[in-house]
Amino acid sequence: MTRAFLLALILATPALAAPDGATKAWWQTTTALSDDSMEGRDTGSPGHARAVAMIVARFKAAKLQPAGENGGWTQTLRLHEWKIEPDGTRIAIVQPEKTVPLKFLHEISLRAGPGLPATIDAAMVFGGYCSAAELGYSVRGKVAVCFGNRRAGLPLAPERSAAATAAGAVAIVTVDDREFAVEPPRWPDAYARTIVATDQPAPTAAIPQFRLNATAFAALIEGSGHLASAVLTDGGLSRPLEQFALPGRFTATIKVSERDLASDNVLALLPGTDPTLSAQIVVVSAHSDGYGRGEAVGGDDLYNGAFDDAAYVATLIQLADARRGKGFRRPVLFAVFTGEEKGLLGARWFVRNPTLPRASLVANINLDGLRPLFPLRRLTMLGMAESTLTDTVRAVAAPLKITIQADPEPERGMNGRTDHAAFLAAGIPATAFIFGYAPRTAEEAIYRHWVNTRYHRPQDDPAQPFDARAASDFNRFFGALTAAVADAAEPPRMTLKAP
Repeated sequence: MTRAFLLALILATPALAAPDGATKAWWQTTTALSDDSMEGRDTGSPGHARAVAMIVARFKAAKLQPAGENGGWTQTLRLHEWKIEPDGTRIAIVQPEKTVPLKFLHEISLRAGPGLPATIDAAMVFGGYCSAAELGYSVRGKVAVCFGNRRAGLPLAPERSAAATAAGAVAIVTVDDREFAVEPPRWPDAYARTIVATDQPAPTAAIPQFRLNATAFAALIEGSGHLASAVLTDGGLSRPLEQFALPGRFTATIKVSERDLASDNVLALLPGTDPTLSAQIVVVSAHSDGYGRGEAVGGDDLYNGAFDDAAYVATLIQLADARRGKGFRRPVLFAVFTGEEKGLLGARWFVRNPTLPRASLVANINLDGLRPLFPLRRLTMLGMAESTLTDTVRAVAAPLKITIQADPEPERGMNGRTDHAAFLAAGIPATAFIFGYAPRTAEEAIYRHWVNTRYHRPQDDPAQPFDARAASDFNRFFGALTAAVADAAEPPRMTLKAP
């Protein structure tokens, strides 16, 4: 989609609707949670703890009951973090005639984790898509430079990593696919950090995994007799790629810090009214954490996380306020998970260590990835093929004139990237939603513009515009869906094994 076409579609979009009273209150809650004073709600940070305290206070006021540990409102995760320190980390390509430094977090990044070497100094080989057949033994003792394919039919990240490791590479550098239009690579990275839960086995050391900005690829390929632009275009079109030696050396000095930390889930229960259904709990969820502070974008280093996901914690609070302790037939657990941005940590911890009987959890409706930027006419449903929740979702959406569609871009892997995935993996029916659009419409242009400029960026802040009517319509849909699932004669059931 060209920039001119994108601009024309955005300009053709009707003006955004003004908010009603309920939507104003919802946005006030969103603004409070994503205010600068919350410091981006990074997992385990003081700002996140302030957000937790606010959420607990709102749930108390809404007459929910504590459902956390030891009769309280929270569940504490014990975590461990590895961080690549920008001060002390230096990466460069050493050519015969010059040395080209690569700016960390802007041109190159590195996955943090245990066992990373303090230094790397090795020759490089471009391994194409880096399948096992392509690499062979050509990268033993060298850095494997790989095209970062994200499309089905060619090696994906786990296959590239396994092939490079098996072939004896000392590191892998994955070059961004600039043609992956459904989710274009963006820079800078906010930071290079990995956080894991301490109730799980510690991750095993792996060869260093670098990610390279496509604009920096020319520095690696210079002098090889190949054009960086041609290789990137061929890779982006899934054409065959040659494998060839690169003339320079890859050098890196890496500084890693470690720390232990803790962060809380918030868990609050709306008891049910039907004693025969008391052991069938519906979980509604959103995530409290954001990115916190990171690399500045446009001079701003505070990643407020207004739509991701303060707005949908606010939707849970709005539903709790509306009920004021009045239950549905089934109990409803309001779960606000931490650590989603670091790998669904809070949801996975809860599913492994539930504060309520695991067998009683019959469904999860998760709120994340929702951006009310244009009128709500269709929703992409995640987990659509896995359970009978799909039937209920369609029945609720039909009178609201909302079309429900399967994910039209499965290559993004969204069905595994929000907290509902933790429930699906445990065999519990679960879903999440994305505002949908038809191809080559103003709605698609607006959505992609938001993803490219605000998603996981400081610009996802309370000052951004949104369609208040669309926000209101979604919150109404969510309330109706919760009621439909919680009041149904039968609980949803799985129909397929989770991916």
